[in-house]
Amino acid sequence: MKHIPEYKIKKDIKLDEEQQKEYEKIKEKIIQQNLNNQDIQQDIKKVEIEIKKHTNNTQIISKLLKDINNYGKLDELLKDDELEEVMIIGDMKPVYVYHRQHGMMQTNIKLTSNETREIIEKIANNVQRKIDIQTPIVDARLDDGSRINATIPPISVDGPTLTIRKFRKNPYTIVDLIKSNTINIHFAAFMWLAIEGMGVKSSNIIIAGGTGSGKTTTLNTLTTFIPPYERIITIEDTLEMQIPHNHIIRNETRPPNIENKGEITMDLLLKNSLRQRPDRIIVGEVRTNEAITLFGALNTGHSGMGTVHANSAHETITRLINPPMNVPPIMIKSINYIIMQNRLYNPKLGTIRRISEVAEVVGMEDEHIQLNKIFTYDPSCDMLRYVAINSITLNEIAKLKNITNHKINEEIEKRKQYIQSYIDKYPGTSDIEHLQRYINNYYFS
Repeated sequence: MKHIPEYKIKKDIKLDEEQQKEYEKIKEKIIQQNLNNQDIQQDIKKVEIEIKKHTNNTQIISKLLKDINNYGKLDELLKDDELEEVMIIGDMKPVYVYHRQHGMMQTNIKLTSNETREIIEKIANNVQRKIDIQTPIVDARLDDGSRINATIPPISVDGPTLTIRKFRKNPYTIVDLIKSNTINIHFAAFMWLAIEGMGVKSSNIIIAGGTGSGKTTTLNTLTTFIPPYERIITIEDTLEMQIPHNHIIRNETRPPNIENKGEITMDLLLKNSLRQRPDRIIVGEVRTNEAITLFGALNTGHSGMGTVHANSAHETITRLINPPMNVPPIMIKSINYIIMQNRLYNPKLGTIRRISEVAEVVGMEDEHIQLNKIFTYDPSCDMLRYVAINSITLNEIAKLKNITNHKINEEIEKRKQYIQSYIDKYPGTSDIEHLQRYINNYYFS
């Protein structure tokens, strides 16, 4: 049986019984002042001055600053950029983390229900969300963009739970995905040409996969290939994407308030985006009736990208044309490519993320959507293989551009070499804005 490794951090500041009482008393006063005074709330120095009016005990001061300004025992976990997720599962149970290299790990941290509840309420208050018995679930984000999901009793019977999907300080780039073997250079160059479309036909792309497979990361890295002259509009439930583009409008949905009013749905934002003259619409995750609006836009000439939860290209189609999405099958052909991404277990490498398949939507036959495989993953050699004989999308680009298919293949090869030259020239660089400038320079070179 696989052993869960331990993730150890320094012990939290320990207070004796008297100090704890004093700590609780001062904390209550400071929190109340924070709520009533926005200046204090946003100025750490002012918070420290207020604390010192009540005590000179350095341990109490340190613990108060840590808990009021940050997230207490979770601080060190949130600072570690190698962690993908932080998970609190109940009262006085070990906090778990998901490490980029080591997978699931158990920490030496335990939180009481009250400690967890305080953290949850602080996060919810910061984004004007509420969590109580009537609304015991909240989706929100931290100041750095990390996604959080929290639940409280009665729905989580063992106490409050908190799952934080951390926002990487330095977003992954397409080069990072090449280096980690999630993709290869051929895939990157192919998608670059398909997304940019050589100025005549940009492709519409759906990235599908399971939870934690890396769909959003791959979507984010592929946006590097959107030309600098395009206007991008993004729509997400919780802001996650970090797109290094100058002309971009970012939209986020809003849940209803306690009176069940004021909800801003993804479908509403998508409809509104069509009035904003978008060149490219990017939907963080397509789930319900917004799918029809999105595909309606794609069928009327807009370009788009998005993600869907599914386990194969065929399942992606099945999910799209059935409830709750209900996209008419005739509209599906507006997608050019479905990219499948999976989280796999490799005996030598541990948990890995790989593009497992790229399928091109080529039309309908006898009311069935026809797919053409472009890339497929070979687990025997951990390699993404190009298996297509032909691509209808690339043929259309060649026709509109009035060039031969041979010229299209030459252009893909040229872009492969351009990406490789970046890897060779900047071997230690993993900066998305630096790479974006390099890609943009291609159009002017």
